[in-house]
Amino acid sequence: MSEKAKSDVIGVVLAGGSGSRIGGAKATAQLDGQALISYPLAAALGALGSVAIVAKDGVELPQLDQRVELWIEPDEPRHPVVGVIEALRRARGSAVLAIACDLPLLTSEVVALIAGADAEGSVAVLASAAGRPQPLLARYEPAALELLLDFDTDGPMTEQVMALMPALVDVPPEASFNVNDLEQLKEVSRRLRSSSEQAE
Repeated sequence: MSEKAKSDVIGVVLAGGSGSRIGGAKATAQLDGQALISYPLAAALGALGSVAIVAKDGVELPQLDQRVELWIEPDEPRHPVVGVIEALRRARGSAVLAIACDLPLLTSEVVALIAGADAEGSVAVLASAAGRPQPLLARYEPAALELLLDFDTDGPMTEQVMALMPALVDVPPEASFNVNDLEQLKEVSRRLRSSSEQAE
């Protein structure tokens, strides 16, 4: 993918989940003084020219950077594919790079890698971390929209996306480390502090 084509990719941070395992309001859960969603947002903003959040109406979000759009997805059903579909509908023919809101160790370099990867004729490019495909760290081409509309919203996201025969891009395991509960939040905090100390 050329630099021009990469610049046409819209970064979309998905914040439609309930966050029940982390006590609710996952996007605003505090990680070292910042909202959890601010970490993947920063990674997306560092790599892409256009960034949006897709969330359900009423979801608690931090104050947004003026460069970030907010797109509201339908209240039902509750499934990650709903956010991807809404993003593709609003993207005006651009590809979207879907990013879960709970990936605090994601970097702009990884975002750029996925955005610029060759789709090899497929409708999707998925990050693959330690051999595990990541449908919520993935680029979806405009042609994916019609196929995603057929997804079973009671079924697993990974299995259904893999049926689309996506291209896979290897990324560091930490890029896809997602925070689902308070213990994982504490683990990430330790990792961030350790990295900060090593950098000093």
